[in-house]
Amino acid sequence: MVFCVQVVDSRIDGSVTMGNRGMEELIPLVNKLQDAFSTIGQSYNLDLPQIAVVGGQSAGKSSVLENFVGRDFLPRGSGIVTRRPLVLQLVSAIEYAEFLHCRGKLFLDFQEVRQEIEAETTRLTGPNKGLSPVPINLRVYSPHVLNLTLVDLPGITKVPVGDQPADIEYQVRDMIMQFICRENCLVLAVTPANTDLANSDALKLAKDVDPQGQRTIGVITKLDLMDEGTDARHILENRLLPLRRGYIGLVNRSQKDIDGKKGIEAALAAERRFFLTHPAYRHMADRMGTPHLQKVLNQQLTNHIRDSLPAFRSRLQGQLLALDKEVEDYKHFKAHDPERKTKALLLLIQKFSADFEKHIEGSGHLVDTEELSGGARINRIFHERFPFELVKMEFDERELRREISYAIRNIHGIRTGLFTPDQAFEAIVKKQIVKLKGPCVKCVDMVIQELIATVRQCTAMLGSFPRLREETEKIVTTHIRERESHAKEQVLLLIDVQVAYINTNHEDFIGFANAQHRSTHTNKKRLAGNQVIRKGWLTINNISIMKGGAKEYWFILTAESLSCPGTCCTAGFIFTWGPRSKSIPV
Repeated sequence: MVFCVQVVDSRIDGSVTMGNRGMEELIPLVNKLQDAFSTIGQSYNLDLPQIAVVGGQSAGKSSVLENFVGRDFLPRGSGIVTRRPLVLQLVSAIEYAEFLHCRGKLFLDFQEVRQEIEAETTRLTGPNKGLSPVPINLRVYSPHVLNLTLVDLPGITKVPVGDQPADIEYQVRDMIMQFICRENCLVLAVTPANTDLANSDALKLAKDVDPQGQRTIGVITKLDLMDEGTDARHILENRLLPLRRGYIGLVNRSQKDIDGKKGIEAALAAERRFFLTHPAYRHMADRMGTPHLQKVLNQQLTNHIRDSLPAFRSRLQGQLLALDKEVEDYKHFKAHDPERKTKALLLLIQKFSADFEKHIEGSGHLVDTEELSGGARINRIFHERFPFELVKMEFDERELRREISYAIRNIHGIRTGLFTPDQAFEAIVKKQIVKLKGPCVKCVDMVIQELIATVRQCTAMLGSFPRLREETEKIVTTHIRERESHAKEQVLLLIDVQVAYINTNHEDFIGFANAQHRSTHTNKKRLAGNQVIRKGWLTINNISIMKGGAKEYWFILTAESLSCPGTCCTAGFIFTWGPRSKSIPV
């Protein structure tokens, strides 16, 4: 669960201080923007300074939020309770609540608020445990609240429960990261004290976006549930995992307290007594508890807003200038201006052309990891489907021998031939080459089908202009069909060229001349293998093995071996011969 908090300089008791008037009006302005964009269903790009509260499902974040409001109004139960973002706008006034989706209806009973949140969540996400990014806007007026805005998001989870999607962990993480990855966002990492701080999901996420711990505030909850004889003093004193903004300890209501209808005021009083009486925390009691947390958040965020305002103002001015320029262009806009229509048409066609080229060349900005598409499918046709079609060609050796026999006899006629005629060979080979036309033409057909499918995929961007999309598909498909006939003609022509002349002198052709050449080359190599290269007397020197110094042996060196008749030549000896006493290692 994540709360994104945007605060105005105000006191802990809920009354707003009379300070900078612009700061006091910032939150109401953001509330109006949130309502406006939620109504039209559009997101906004206002990166205001904020505080995001991050933690697991059982970290006690709901209790923290309800302590701020002073009422029990959030849904509770097992698994993920918050399945849609809840934009909670708190206003210091008389107590009531209202929703944006049913504006004008006032909720005085906060149990009805909880029921409405559950009903509105189920309306969009269904009865299962799925998530939806569409927010629920709730505004709460109360004399006990600060003027601030909170966005409540789902808590961190690891294992899907019940009907939850298998990738629920990644959905929740993505939703949280959309908030805490912003540089203007302070991270309030909530971790229960009865778990290992080193394995805190909240601190892990905070460290991913804030490695130096410059914008992370630690909150340790459930200090009263730690094992007897243990405490979190070393954590709260910022000695274990130090953060620049430190840690604050809290004691929330237990489930037993909630079931027993224990009020929030009584819970805050019990929290105060716990810190004043506990021996490990009494020296830091003034820096612990929910009231101190509200004060720290108020001070930290107020300073953060003050420091961020110059850059924020500059960014707004830049956006305003861009909008003014766009408005100026639309002042002279004529809906039926042919020049504007032509320009818009050209831009759409150029984008279609660029997308088609990217799909074929494989340089698209979106890479499909589920299946092959575009150029990759065409590549598979050439390297997998086409070779497969060639292998599928039927070849009956008995039938081929019969055809060869008939061809030879028909060419000889009444004569009895002594040699195999070339005409018979060419007739049989040409008949086999012609069989390649079928797979080649089928390969062209498959490529054409992939090109047409790619065209339809790229024209999906023209869905807002049905007639333009239809005409574009028609023109491009017609052009592809025209080139199809030309491509088939070229493929068939290439096969006819191969049939027209058979080069029997090619190095890969095993004919009579090539066979004779290979036989001659093999015989020469065999003769060269028996040729004597050198023979004579050989002096062997190896004092460590043979006693008596050097001995002489007769040797014969051929292209294939070195032999020493009458003795054994061992590898590693040094042979010397001739008047110059040359030595070679063997």
